[in-house]
Amino acid sequence: MTQTMESTPPTLLIVDDEPANIRLLTHVLKKEYQTDTAESGIEALEKLTTDPLPDLILLDVMRPMMDGFEVCAQLKAAPRTAEIPVIFVTAMTDIESETRALEIGAVDFITKPISPARVRARVGTHINLQLAKTALAGQNDLLREKVRERTHELELTQEITILSMATLAETRDNETGNHIHRTQHYVRILAEQMHAMGYFSDQLTEAVIEALYKSAPLHDIGKVGVPDQILKKPGSLSETEFTEMKRHTTYGRDAILVSEARMEDSDSSFLRFAREITYSHHEKWNGSGYPDGLSGEKIPLSARIMALGDVYDALISKRVYKPAFSHEKATAIILEGKGSHFDPKIVEAFKLVTHKFQAIASQFSDN
Repeated sequence: MTQTMESTPPTLLIVDDEPANIRLLTHVLKKEYQTDTAESGIEALEKLTTDPLPDLILLDVMRPMMDGFEVCAQLKAAPRTAEIPVIFVTAMTDIESETRALEIGAVDFITKPISPARVRARVGTHINLQLAKTALAGQNDLLREKVRERTHELELTQEITILSMATLAETRDNETGNHIHRTQHYVRILAEQMHAMGYFSDQLTEAVIEALYKSAPLHDIGKVGVPDQILKKPGSLSETEFTEMKRHTTYGRDAILVSEARMEDSDSSFLRFAREITYSHHEKWNGSGYPDGLSGEKIPLSARIMALGDVYDALISKRVYKPAFSHEKATAIILEGKGSHFDPKIVEAFKLVTHKFQAIASQFSDN
């Protein structure tokens, strides 16, 4: 559709079964607009099947084959032509006809005999409105694109910040390598499989799964608060040292709580999952975990999923206190922990995606 009246004049389609009426309207409007004509509703509809479309249609209430009301109704029912403004120009002067025309989508109703000044004014008004509407739609499209770009930029910045923070924490524990990358993929695979099986599908929506995936790298962020002599100790920890090590769950939660407090008026679901995972991923299904000894579904679902992925990765990874276990042995240990360490439903999902876990471990191998 024409964007400016200065470049190419807007185009009008004049539809009337009387050639004299067409000639009159063409004469009145030809100085300001390009005009095309049709002498029947059928001819008009045929013209509108090809480009370019007119910017406005002047329509008479014609008879007998197809009247203007039917033509207008068909125009408004078709997505291709629905936005073209239609002005009825007719000898019918009754209020019922005018009301009907407006109800089926016409923007105006001009009675014959026409006043040239009135026709030019009415047409000019609706052309300007249409041009403004088109310009506004273009601006809205531009704004939507800018919002999408900005949202993508913010999401990317968020992801980079998360990974940077998580990687910084992991550099203090040089045995973990690609642990944060592997575990976030385990979390996504498990959550998707559980959703497919109908487990917690009301909670594990696509948006939630994406939030879990993005927040998973923060599960050990609290390690930044653990002293180096404990975190990097090559041997077994004493009871006192292990008590301090367990505090990394609290350190991580408290750090995220500070961030949540600054986002009171925002959607902080992402931070909620990060807090749940950070604080509760060492809880066990039977209540023997830490820091709170929670059991069963009292443990947040996000943390229960993280727990399985975290343990699997610890099992297949070399540590100062143990060699790296094979995928088969790690899988067997996970299955043995069903109903004690791990949520039984999550273990059932794990059984169906063990091959995907193995592939992730290979793709993000520390070697």
